[in-house]
Amino acid sequence: MSQTLTVATTDLQCKVNNTAHNADEFGFERLVLRRGSRFTITVNFMLRGYQPNDDKVSFIVQTGVEASGAFEKITFPLSNTLAENSWNAALVSNVGNQLTLSICSPSTSKIGHFSLNMVCSTKGQSRIFNLGEFILLFNPWCSADAVFLDAEDKRREYVLNDQGLTYYGTHKHISCSAWNFGQFEHGIVDICLKLLNNSKNYDDNPKEDLSKRNDPIYISRIISAVVNCNDDNGILVGNWGSDYSKGIAPTQWNGSISILRKWNESGCHPVRYGQCWVFAAVACTVLRCLGIATRHITNFNSAHDKEQDLKIDTFCDEGGRTLNLTKDSMWNYHCWVECWMTRPDLKPGYDGWQALDPTPQEKSGGVFCCGPSPLKAIKNGDIDLKYDTPFVFAEVNADCVTWLVYKDGSKRQISVNHQLVGQHISTKAVGRDEREDLTHNYKYAEGSQEERDTFNKADAKLNLPTKLDNSMTIKLNASQANLNGQNFETSVVVKNNTSVVKNCRLMFCAQTILHNGKPIQECGWKDLASFKLGPREVKTETFQVRYSDYSKSIKEHNQICITSLVIEYDANEVLVAKKVITLQNPELDIKIIGEPVQYREIVAEICFTNPLPEHLSNGVFHVEGAGLTEEQVLQCPVKSISPGQQVKVRTKFTPQKSGLRKMIVDFDCNKLKDLKGSKNIIIKPSPK
Repeated sequence: MSQTLTVATTDLQCKVNNTAHNADEFGFERLVLRRGSRFTITVNFMLRGYQPNDDKVSFIVQTGVEASGAFEKITFPLSNTLAENSWNAALVSNVGNQLTLSICSPSTSKIGHFSLNMVCSTKGQSRIFNLGEFILLFNPWCSADAVFLDAEDKRREYVLNDQGLTYYGTHKHISCSAWNFGQFEHGIVDICLKLLNNSKNYDDNPKEDLSKRNDPIYISRIISAVVNCNDDNGILVGNWGSDYSKGIAPTQWNGSISILRKWNESGCHPVRYGQCWVFAAVACTVLRCLGIATRHITNFNSAHDKEQDLKIDTFCDEGGRTLNLTKDSMWNYHCWVECWMTRPDLKPGYDGWQALDPTPQEKSGGVFCCGPSPLKAIKNGDIDLKYDTPFVFAEVNADCVTWLVYKDGSKRQISVNHQLVGQHISTKAVGRDEREDLTHNYKYAEGSQEERDTFNKADAKLNLPTKLDNSMTIKLNASQANLNGQNFETSVVVKNNTSVVKNCRLMFCAQTILHNGKPIQECGWKDLASFKLGPREVKTETFQVRYSDYSKSIKEHNQICITSLVIEYDANEVLVAKKVITLQNPELDIKIIGEPVQYREIVAEICFTNPLPEHLSNGVFHVEGAGLTEEQVLQCPVKSISPGQQVKVRTKFTPQKSGLRKMIVDFDCNKLKDLKGSKNIIIKPSPK
């Protein structure tokens, strides 16, 4: 009787397979695969080789946790050819004691950790051998996969790029910061898969949850929920206040790696704190890691339509001060992500980019998540389509209605703006560090007939206010670049559109605000009780805001809302104009000393100059970069930085990966919070 085959060693050919599966950035210490594509392994036997006439060989792949009942075990035989869309294995070569096999997974396979076993049977005797473990991910390179993206440059940007840009500020002054997505850093893929086992869906029904892990629609929705911690053992705690003493300010983060590792190392306790761009950036890391093409999105003048009536109400008092009297809010900017997939759950025409928002704002299906919502549905006003399309539609299309609140509590509508919400929807461009405007993907051109038709289609059952006709017009102006630490000036232009004299009162009010539009504190006020406009006259008045006034309450986003209010005495006509000013912090200057070569130590020099008219203390630099260095914390070399003084710090690091890399630096001190700087570095491959 022939002795049963006995496996001696297995070569999973990690370098060859990972490279062929566009997973080489994960490294070659383990097998990381993308579904729907074949991979090759070599099995070495003891004593004798595989004899097709005497031996029967089959395979078992298993995923999930058997103890919980949430597991899947699939058995398939060794054959001569590979079949499509099923787990199968084919013989490549059989020489001596060595057997080389080609194995393929279906393009609809579940993602996750898998074990691979071989069953060897000879004349009724069977033995099972574990050949190894592997990770299986979605495959945007496979045309049969629901996440297939037919453009190599976009796959490289939206799946393989582990660095990027996030946009912030106001629609009139857009700024950007580098972000370290880091989806290929050590251990991140395991953390991303671990997230799936910490969702409410998994807790409620592990077996049903596992059964849906082949569906990118389902997975993206789960990620939207678990990036925030509101309903599960999710990653981030949101904080939109001003006290971050129990954690880390959202603006201090440079990337997702530290956040994901903190969550994992703490036993899945949520990390403090996040705001919208952090939630979105972490979701982008996780989705790219799992193989779904994803991009980080910023929408300027983003509406949070709490009342679900497609309008955002804002209130001011008779002095022009913004009042916090509504559940609605207008965010100066708000961030989410888009991910690419087909939508077989909808009628044809809604494949492609889907909006997904992990910031906890409203519940969907009983948990705080949002999307995926097809951009094509948002643009065309098809708000009856899942998931959460009405909410995203309002974020980019709601009308803004301003009310004047009198001292007796009565309210008067004084303006309606149909075009303010949803400005300059932005993402990083493919292959370059530039902004790409995506507004046209969400809405037709503001003021166009198509845009109004779409709005009316979505608003068929609502009765919104119409725009008011006024005999005067008002416009606020400000410089494009206002520096933090300096006084700045705004001006208002008021025009009389009639042939009669207008006797008015003109007021200015400046308030520091949070980036979600909520007022913090008044920091300037001006009242012109006698402001006269002659027939057809245009008049300009200026208003200065002083550093000594705004420095007391300005927060990390450096935003100040200027409101100008005009009251015409005779006809009691009221006009209002608002502008959000984002004060600019100085840039950090980063220089690289030495030739950047993989595995060779080099030095970075970071320079900062104090722009404020007062001393700074407690300066700290945070440095990191995917493929460059783990996070470093550097203390400022001096205890006190005088006005105008420049300080320099140096740090050593050894690049681990070649190619284009990005170093990201955050500087924090007592008076300036989280100044950002970044430097693109081209790392030469290590000489062989």
